[in-house]
Amino acid sequence: MRRFGPALAALSLLAASVAGLPTSPVIPPPAAPVVPERPVPRPLVVRETELRPGETLEAALLRAGVARTDALAMIAALRRVVDPRRLRPGERLLVAREGSGEPASVTHWRSPAERHALTREADGWKLETVRTPVEKRVVGVAGQLEDSLFASIERLGEHASLAAALVGLFEWDFDFAADSLPGDRFRLVVEKRYAASEFLGYGKILAAQYRTAGRPPLTAVAFSGGEDRTPYYDAAGRSVRKMFLRAPLDFTRVTSGFSKARQHPILGGVRPHLAIDYAAPPGTPVRAVADGVVRSAGWNGGNGISVTIRHARNYETMYNHLSAALVRRGERVRQRQVIGRVGSTGLSTGPHLDYRIAKQGRFVDPLAEKFVPGAPVPRERRHAFESHRDALLRRLEREAPFEASRARS
Repeated sequence: MRRFGPALAALSLLAASVAGLPTSPVIPPPAAPVVPERPVPRPLVVRETELRPGETLEAALLRAGVARTDALAMIAALRRVVDPRRLRPGERLLVAREGSGEPASVTHWRSPAERHALTREADGWKLETVRTPVEKRVVGVAGQLEDSLFASIERLGEHASLAAALVGLFEWDFDFAADSLPGDRFRLVVEKRYAASEFLGYGKILAAQYRTAGRPPLTAVAFSGGEDRTPYYDAAGRSVRKMFLRAPLDFTRVTSGFSKARQHPILGGVRPHLAIDYAAPPGTPVRAVADGVVRSAGWNGGNGISVTIRHARNYETMYNHLSAALVRRGERVRQRQVIGRVGSTGLSTGPHLDYRIAKQGRFVDPLAEKFVPGAPVPRERRHAFESHRDALLRRLEREAPFEASRARS
């Protein structure tokens, strides 16, 4: 019946007109307003780029497709909060582009705890810095050596940088290449830093111990006396930092020890080997084991490229078969300074470092030599150190017992 409504209405009007009755004009319904269609905004296209080793921020932005004029303007804005000389590989750049292809914003993620957002405005680039509060947690870590210290620590779910920090505490007393054995145990209490529950890295190691067969545990305790850098002391209160490192290389293995009679691999016959040979890949950095002055650097016959350093107390050290010497005669060097790189020059059967120590002109066994002990805690702070040491060692025993590390293996 509905579809006949208009026709019936027209007939009714016609009938009313014929009958002489008054009629009302028919008013059509109002037309719906016309709403213009709004253009749908196109989504921003985001491209992520990571800084490469040695790369500048400008180069990374250009590689991400940012025009040089925009890149320079962004860097000028960032300079207020970021030192371009302190950028690290792996820092992220997120470039968001509009449909036209022009960058609308760039976010520089320095870490999960810090990011800098640049947004295009009419008068340039607006900078907003966001910093997430960093939470510090102190945890205990205990483990047992199965192969390398690196692999043993990584099996515990920790990062390799923790192994490097642990070695750095004991490198004056222990040669991890020559002296470590499967079954050695280690434990430490260390600070961990988090931002929004994401791990950022390690802080200070507060206390650590390393136990190997045949010797008392090595102990290192952080004890600050107001210095810029926190010094570490052993259980007796002597500085772990000594005049000589135990080894000139990190994380290698000894292939030949000090001997008065060894079969020479090239010249044949039994000859003295008054050195320690460390196997290492070509190019591995070689460190000075102590402060000193370079006595010679360059080619030295069968020793190949060689560096000799003169130290205090009538000591000299030699580093032979290098691929390159990075110091010059007469140069003053510091402990741990890289003075050369592993090679296979001279009478050598393969890449390795031939390392020697001479005392008063006579070669001595580097692994057996007793060096000057570290400086002790100042007398006026001795009582404070002992209380601090005892508290940390109790915490170490409670949170990272050696027995737990043995049970996990």
